[in-house]
Amino acid sequence: MSVIVLILLLAVQGLIIGAFARLALPGKDPMTLFQTMAVGIAGSLIAGVVFYLVFGESAAPGFLGALVFSVLIVYAIRRSRGGGLTRPSGDEPPRGYQR
Repeated sequence: MSVIVLILLLAVQGLIIGAFARLALPGKDPMTLFQTMAVGIAGSLIAGVVFYLVFGESAAPGFLGALVFSVLIVYAIRRSRGGGLTRPSGDEPPRGYQR
């Protein structure tokens, strides 16, 4: 397999995992397409390293492991912007919002 095809497959996989990670948390996330792809790729990489350290060479994280770590990355990005689990930003609730 050529390097170009490998990079394209990695980008598509990162985009899919990043999109599912953003969908897993409620609310809008102001992220671009490339940021979503980077979240998915980073989640896959971190999941691979963690699974390697915990289970050894024979284990691969798969889609679910990459998704869990990508969701954690999206949550960390939200927290760094002042948001929480249900609200992406630290702003006030929208007008007309009843508590």
